[in-house]
Amino acid sequence: MRRPRPAWLEVLQTLVLALVLAFLIRTFVLESFQVSGYSMMPTLHNNDRVLVDKLLYQIEGPRTGEVIVFRSPVVQSEDWIKRVIGLPGQTVKIVAGQVYINGRLYKEPFIKFNYKYNYGPVHVTKGHLFVLGDNRPNSYDSRYFGLLSESRVRGDAFVIWWPPKDMGGL
Repeated sequence: MRRPRPAWLEVLQTLVLALVLAFLIRTFVLESFQVSGYSMMPTLHNNDRVLVDKLLYQIEGPRTGEVIVFRSPVVQSEDWIKRVIGLPGQTVKIVAGQVYINGRLYKEPFIKFNYKYNYGPVHVTKGHLFVLGDNRPNSYDSRYFGLLSESRVRGDAFVIWWPPKDMGGL
């Protein structure tokens, strides 16, 4: 007959398993991200917390309009959050503050802070994205640092989970 395991060993095994699962989930599936700054207002506010889907993003890839988190091409130790506007093979042009993708107006109902400016055209090359903040007058984005390498993307921000009053999908 087997002797029962000590209770402390059961607790230790459960804790180790929980830590390993948490590490794997955070590394490969979901991660929480805290918004820093005002470049995505009014969609996201400073200190909002969002969940980032890493797994599905790797399978499906980016789509126009998605909000993504990526390693900054400017400050290597920071993660930034912006909206995907241009995909590989597309041409992006901004005329009087209106975005055109391959010559067609891209409707942006999420834009509240805009200004009349012109940019481009720029052709998005393979393996890159063109990203913009929703608060165009206050966003350091592809207009300034250029195309974003897809290898820098951490995942798709899909839900605001904090603060509770702003909770909801993106």
